[in-house]
Amino acid sequence: MNFVKTTALLTLMTLVVLFSATAFGFDLVSALFFALVFNFFIYFFSGSLAIKSTRARPMETGEFQDVTQIISHLVQKEKMPMPELYVIDSDQPNAFATGRNPKNAKVAVTTGILTLLNRDELEGVLAHELSHIKNRDILVSSIAAMLAAAVSFMSRMAFWGGGNRNRNTHPAIIVVAFIAAPIASLIIRMAISRTREFGADKTGAEISGNPLALASALEKIDRFSKVPMNVNPAVSSLFISDPLKAFSGNSFSKLFSTHPPTIERVKRLRQRQSGIRY
Repeated sequence: MNFVKTTALLTLMTLVVLFSATAFGFDLVSALFFALVFNFFIYFFSGSLAIKSTRARPMETGEFQDVTQIISHLVQKEKMPMPELYVIDSDQPNAFATGRNPKNAKVAVTTGILTLLNRDELEGVLAHELSHIKNRDILVSSIAAMLAAAVSFMSRMAFWGGGNRNRNTHPAIIVVAFIAAPIASLIIRMAISRTREFGADKTGAEISGNPLALASALEKIDRFSKVPMNVNPAVSSLFISDPLKAFSGNSFSKLFSTHPPTIERVKRLRQRQSGIRY
């Protein structure tokens, strides 16, 4: 179901790109090419950039044995390569995974999450992170980012006089393309991110075999999310819980949130444990 939703959202974003190209009179191939070049770099170096921006450090041999043992067990179970393990010195309980494919994967956890969660809950979180790697979510996010970048590129170029609007394009359509298209692409991109989080919860519960442990972990993480964490907003979507939640606004900001509400994630996990389909 999450795959269908993601496909539908990517299709919708593609239609936004096509609408923008038509309204501004751009060559669609050129717009996508520039977006592709930009995101090609991001895609291949996203793992290293995320690690550096969060100030994560490699786990030393013998350090945080619970993490190493749990990850080793899960990757053997799923027949996945062992990812590089990192730790972030932060009291906020959180974790993230990155890497363009399983062979280049990295998993990072904060010191806060290691002191807050019990072993079963930690296994649920780590299974969730491995799910992002298994489901190729970095690739999906990169495609969404490329399409959003194409819309932004065309909008900015048109603002400075680019494109070819010497056609019978109604001014109202151009205004909509200027204002609504970039906002729509951002909203769709955030919706894709939320869908992938639901997907990782589902797959993570399957990998760990304990949906309730992941649900309990998410509740604890949400309860202590007010602890500030200094991270670049560009990588906040990678975390299991929004690390900038303490600074976010009210209900209006939910439309642009990279993560679904914790209460909904917990509800789905508990329904999964009871056998209810959603």
